[in-house]
Amino acid sequence: MSKQPLSVPSTLAWNRAETEPGQNRTQRSGIPAKSDLPDTRDILLRPDLVESGPLGKDRPMRDSKTFGLLARGGLVCYAVVHLLVAWLAAQVALGDKAKADKAGALQMVVAEGGAWLLWLIAAGLAVLALWQLGEAITGHRQVKTRRRTVRRIVSGIEVVLYGLVSYSAVKIAIAGADDGQGSLVAGLLAESYGQVLVTAAGVAVVAVAVFLAQRGFRKTFVRELDFGGASGTARTTTIRLGQVGWIALSAAYGTIGVLTVVAAVTFDPAKASGLDVALKTLSAQPYGGPMLLVLAAGIAAFGAFALLDARFRKI
Repeated sequence: MSKQPLSVPSTLAWNRAETEPGQNRTQRSGIPAKSDLPDTRDILLRPDLVESGPLGKDRPMRDSKTFGLLARGGLVCYAVVHLLVAWLAAQVALGDKAKADKAGALQMVVAEGGAWLLWLIAAGLAVLALWQLGEAITGHRQVKTRRRTVRRIVSGIEVVLYGLVSYSAVKIAIAGADDGQGSLVAGLLAESYGQVLVTAAGVAVVAVAVFLAQRGFRKTFVRELDFGGASGTARTTTIRLGQVGWIALSAAYGTIGVLTVVAAVTFDPAKASGLDVALKTLSAQPYGGPMLLVLAAGIAAFGAFALLDARFRKI
């Protein structure tokens, strides 16, 4: 009985099988090719993608270039308003009787650029307020629950900040003036529950001021910025201006809050007439002029930061 030679696949046959159209070695064996496997590196490095899906999936507005441009334009408007407030505050510190608040800044816009520019500012800030309202209600899903709650609170505060300036701009564009906080406080104090409500409002403003201060000291605002492609100098300048600006803004709002509480306790609405009265009260104190100049410089720093914020904000 003759022995049959063992049948061993030749190299030629193996290569031919491997080069058949639409088929390779891993496909013949039933094992998916490496290129067919999903890339799990992002999932391993970004656990939040497992919980929330791809970033931006639940926020279609974020992908809109038009909305992004509008939001950044609104941030530029917000910056311009604060730069004007800083200029007016410096004038008050030097003895001028200008109305050194956002209403005064907006009235300056009307005088220099016309009502159309005021409507532009109002529209830009309204877009910002609506954007942050959406963030406060359903946004920040890509972060953990605890941090998400904090960021939504921050967005809620920004809704108020942007909304108030937009509202003032509309009032001035329509009526030519803004009655400001004093008339509102006077109306509330006329009610039986007014003193308690105004006191609570003043305490809330002070609490917001404390929050803004820690935002500057702890640099938490940096989480909202995207420095991709920015130079080290631009990054450092933006962060330093943000720190100084947020702390200065905290001082201004803290003064407003304290004066609001004083107005409630003394039943004197004139003491709660907003930033203008707060700055002039500060100016009337010993060494008030130099202190107000420092505060004006801080508000100007915030305005400069807001311009850079318009460039680097994550939208």
